[in-house]
Amino acid sequence: MTVVGVIAEYNPFHNGHRHQIAQIHARFSDAACVAVMSGGFTQRGQAAILDKWLRARSAVENGLDLVLELPVVFAVRSAQHFADGGVRLLSRLGVVDVLAFGAELSDDAALLQLSEQSLRPDFAERLRQGMRQGLSYAAALENALDVPLELPAACLREPNTILALEYLKALRRFSSPLRPLPLPREGAGYHDLTLSAEYPSASAIRLNLRQGGADWTRAVPPAVALRLKEQQARGLPDTEQLFRPILARLLSTRAEDLRRLYGMNEGLEHRFIRAARSALSLADLRQAVSSKRYPAARIQRTVLSLLLSLSAADAARFDETGPLYARVLAFNDRGRKLLRTMRKVATIPLIAKVTDFLSSTAGQLSPAAKMLAFDTLATDLWGLSLSPRQAAALDFTTSPVYLPEGSSQR
Repeated sequence: MTVVGVIAEYNPFHNGHRHQIAQIHARFSDAACVAVMSGGFTQRGQAAILDKWLRARSAVENGLDLVLELPVVFAVRSAQHFADGGVRLLSRLGVVDVLAFGAELSDDAALLQLSEQSLRPDFAERLRQGMRQGLSYAAALENALDVPLELPAACLREPNTILALEYLKALRRFSSPLRPLPLPREGAGYHDLTLSAEYPSASAIRLNLRQGGADWTRAVPPAVALRLKEQQARGLPDTEQLFRPILARLLSTRAEDLRRLYGMNEGLEHRFIRAARSALSLADLRQAVSSKRYPAARIQRTVLSLLLSLSAADAARFDETGPLYARVLAFNDRGRKLLRTMRKVATIPLIAKVTDFLSSTAGQLSPAAKMLAFDTLATDLWGLSLSPRQAAALDFTTSPVYLPEGSSQR
């Protein structure tokens, strides 16, 4: 049996994701599929459209066997840290053979060549120089690499291709045993907001859903459509709901204390404090702080670091250790067998019950418990993005989703 790993957000799980899983099974007929998935917030710092257990359940219903949570201290940071966290977690499970990922650039040799370039000693300085000049990360990346002439123009400005390069870099940097499997990404582009393509983007689905349209329903499996409609009736999560807690934090914290937080460097703390004095919404705050040098996605991630109280020192320590546990969100019978094997061979503990690993009455937290505490706080913050708010401490009361044989819609 070949075990294939995927790093994902499933925000929401849609037919394009289901097609990717079908591609994996076409390559490996005996494949067991394990996903590492972000929790309540996505890599761009936005609240996910459904809670992590529902998204994990949807993935297992549609071809995956096991879904684990990517700790939030990796999930809501740059593409490099997102990829590093996912690759290191999958590698530490001891059973995963292959890392599958989609990319707009489907030339495997070109992807490998570009990833090797990005590991050269001069690459990091060339990238930083481009960003100091005000270029976006994607544009600075394109300038820092020698892109072969035969590749499409601006091929490195597609988010999934950027992630693909980061996955390949992480595999090399951490000497991972995983074999890369790039899969051609089909359907609409990441930023395409139309629903006309065979596989519309998750962005298009979320936009149409928030606008009250019905066209999005054909782009997701039926059970996912039902869950999204139910969430829509209750009230969709909205990161804007976090504006007042953010504002209170900014107005009550000194600049030197803000400076200790992850992402609050290069004087960014002063821009936040000035913006907080007059901003009337989170969108206002982002717009006031954002610039060519500080794109909106980075600002939104920094906002989440503020709410999580994630310090630069903590982030640096977590980057050194990598993920320190594997949190189980959903699994089927095959996933249960994988978990049994992982418990024997994994180099990190598997967590099914948070209460067995993190007690609210504990004193000094271990590094792993501290990492997990950020996850539980992120779940509580996700609950605050709802109106009415969701009760706190769900991580302590919610069990992993088990779907027995026959539940899959594969």
